[in-house]
Amino acid sequence: MRRQGALLLVVALGSLGGCDMREARAREYMPDMARGPSYKAFAPNPATADGLTLRPPVAGTIARGRLPFHYGAGEPEAERAGRELTNPLPLTARTLAEGQSLFLTYCAVCHGDSGRANGPLAGKIPPPPGYSTERVMAFAPGRMFHVITAGSKRMPSYAGQLSAGERWKVVTYVQTVLQGRGPRPAEGSP
Repeated sequence: MRRQGALLLVVALGSLGGCDMREARAREYMPDMARGPSYKAFAPNPATADGLTLRPPVAGTIARGRLPFHYGAGEPEAERAGRELTNPLPLTARTLAEGQSLFLTYCAVCHGDSGRANGPLAGKIPPPPGYSTERVMAFAPGRMFHVITAGSKRMPSYAGQLSAGERWKVVTYVQTVLQGRGPRPAEGSP
């Protein structure tokens, strides 16, 4: 019995010794599954019905990290957003500071640092209305959020540059500081 076990061990070791393991690594089962053909995004693709490689997103798709926005463009939708949307952010010094930073980065180029439509692009493009005009002072927070999200007339949408939370911070800063609407946060608030 011991002899048979020893003989079997010698045969097994001999068969392993005869294999050149350096060339037998990484054996693949079904290599076409591991390395399929690749296509450039705008190159023709024979595998699709319309011959296009880059596919449009499925209708109703929402990008990761984005919330759905159930309002269309235009004045009636902006008014509806003004009636239905409320600012979810608390009024804190931090919200105002972040709103100011975002406003100065994205908005001041047209609206000016003080919101008087006197930004560096004034004179190069038709200026937007100032934040102190009667019309803009009457905007509800939701309507201002809609304008930043969907754009209005010559103003493009900033939904691609600013998250929903960042847009609400800009609204908070504009309405509290630049328009002087509502109370200011107490000293020492976060």
